[in-house]
This record gives sequence, C-alpha cells and structure tokens, in this order.
Amino acid sequence: MVLSAEDKSNIKAAWAKVGSHAGEYGAEALERTFLSFPTTKTYFPHFDLSHGSAQVKAHGKKVGEALNSAVAHLDDLPTALSTLSDLHAFKLRVDPVNFKLLSHCLLVTLASHHPADFTPAVHASLDKFLTSVSTVLTSKYR
Repeated sequence: MVLSAEDKSNIKAAWAKVGSHAGEYGAEALERTFLSFPTTKTYFPHFDLSHGSAQVKAHGKKVGEALNSAVAHLDDLPTALSTLSDLHAFKLRVDPVNFKLLSHCLLVTLASHHPADFTPAVHASLDKFLTSVSTVLTSKYR
C-alpha cells in the first residue's frame, strides 16, 4: 500500500497529537482487542490480562514505540520494522489476522481520544498506515 504525501502529512499530524500517549493508547488498544476478540488472548497465556495490568501496559508501550518508529520512517517501513517482523514471523508466529484486529482497535482508541481531529481523511490515512505496518510485520511469514 502506497502512502501519498497527503497520507504522510495526516499521519504525522495525527501522531504528533498522540505524542507521549503512544504507550498508553497501545495498552488501551490491546485491552480493547482482548475484550472484543477473545481468541487474541491465546498469544498471551502468561499475561495478566486484567484491566490496567502491568504486563498489558508494558506490551502496549512496545506497540506504541514500534508505531512511533514507523511514523518516523514512513518512507522505509520494511527497514524500520525488520527486527519486529522477524520476531513475529519466526519466534512468536502470531496469526496475521490479529494485526488487523489490533489495527482496528487502535483506530477506535485514537478516535475516542481525538474525536475532533479524527476526520474521514485522517481516518483513511491512519487506516492505510496501520495496514502498511501490518503488511510489513507479516511479510516474512511467506
């Protein structure tokens, strides 16, 4: 998926508003994913998945940091996410559909925290961005 100049501008502007909340939003999106799509919990049997757990917060921070890196490297997502792609493909073996589910929950989380900024154009750009991130993370599964 190719991100246009407008998409990149929308993504960077939206992410600037996320700022230091990336980890918090990542954890909230993970909780949303676990509640909405219970099958996603199977990849976290060793986690305390209760609301506000330290493990979910820590993993949410990792998600947020990965997305911060991706936003900073919109022109080269494969390189920016290569290590994470290897981890998910070769060690964790996460079902690729889970990235789509988490992406959806991230969009809901962002929209709930920034409703005035979540215009249809920003929504579309962020959706394309998260789809691109998901594609990169699953690219080494083949």
